[in-house]
Amino acid sequence: MPEVEPEVEDVAQTELHEIATGWERDVDRLRKVHASLPVSPREEAMLLGEEEADVSTEVRSAIECVIPDRIEPAIQTLREAATYRPKGTK
Repeated sequence: MPEVEPEVEDVAQTELHEIATGWERDVDRLRKVHASLPVSPREEAMLLGEEEADVSTEVRSAIECVIPDRIEPAIQTLREAATYRPKGTK
C-alpha cells in the first residue's frame, strides 16, 4: 500500500477537528431545543408506553438519547483521530 503524503493526513485531521467542533455547536443547539420544550405532566406515563407521547415528550426523549449515546461518542472518536500520531512520531 503506498504511503499517504503527510500533508493529506494533516488536512484530513484538520477537517475532522472542524467537523467535531461543528457537531459540538449542534449539541448546543439540540440542548436549547430540549430546554425550550415543556415537560408534560404525563411524561412518565408516555415514556412507559401507557399513553401515546406528545410531540414535546417525543422530541425531548430523542434529544436525551441521541446526544450521549451517539453524538458525544462520535465527537470524541473524531477528536481522537484528529490528534492521532503513531507511537514514535511527532
